[in-house]
Amino acid sequence: MSECSHDCSSCGENCSSRKASPESFRVAPHEMSRIDNVVGVVSGKGGVGKSLVTALLSCASQRRGYETAALDADITGPSIPKAFGLTERMQANQFGCFPVKTSTGISAVSINLLMEDPSQPVIWRGPVLANAVKQLWSEVIWTDVDFMFVDMPPGTGDVPLTVFQSLPIKGIVVVATPQDLVSLIVEKAIKMAEMMNVPVLALVENMSYYKCPHCGEELQIFGKSKLDELAKKYGIEKVYRLPIDPEIAAACDAGTIEKTPAPIMDEAFDYIAKRCEAIKLANETCKSGACAGNCDSCDGACSCDNCEDRESCDKANS
Repeated sequence: MSECSHDCSSCGENCSSRKASPESFRVAPHEMSRIDNVVGVVSGKGGVGKSLVTALLSCASQRRGYETAALDADITGPSIPKAFGLTERMQANQFGCFPVKTSTGISAVSINLLMEDPSQPVIWRGPVLANAVKQLWSEVIWTDVDFMFVDMPPGTGDVPLTVFQSLPIKGIVVVATPQDLVSLIVEKAIKMAEMMNVPVLALVENMSYYKCPHCGEELQIFGKSKLDELAKKYGIEKVYRLPIDPEIAAACDAGTIEKTPAPIMDEAFDYIAKRCEAIKLANETCKSGACAGNCDSCDGACSCDNCEDRESCDKANS
């Protein structure tokens, strides 16, 4: 065997060092779709407000004038249609399926928008769930989308893995609540993203505090947050805190989330958009060969897989 160049794409040997390129698992979107930025919204466990954050980020993006989409990848627990008040079923023609538009024009896709009775449970095994997510991505005619937010199921199982491998995820937003137990499990989600070479763009702490309507005091109902410590540990620059707000909860129940202001999520979106643009520029630099595979010349925003020594790069995904 000749000396290894660590470039598996040019090698015919089936050696133990061979690694499948992440690109080989990618599923192309529909030929009539153009999707610029795909952002996953994840959590280590359920019930922390991941769908709420997905909806609020989608609303913020749409308000900023971007063409926005929300893909509900939580097949067994879809919440996106309820938050946006969607009851219309998705339509299709000979070319593919079409998203349902919200009142402000966000393109939404969910398994509930395909079912005759949305209250019926989806009782499928992991591989079937994973394939369903890929179909929602590839068989839907999204047309032009600037930002797509993917509401992923909790945990680190089949569907999150499929989304990481099959969709061109630019980065993820991790949602948590203040409890110690949640922080412990959230760390698993962060480590999964690290293993998949997907940048963590920001952390969002939902139900972070309750602001007294009479005196303005912020009460930490679930105890003192430790999310800042987690962010520092993993080099995550931004932590956004979403309070317990009865108006937001009522808006989700009523399907009027688009009418409910959430300034902290507008701020979060602005930062995420900025990070996505930096990652795009860094990836273009890498793919052009300008960085010569040397992570020392990278600004840390890169999420591509061209660098030979990527696993030992301290700047990648920072």
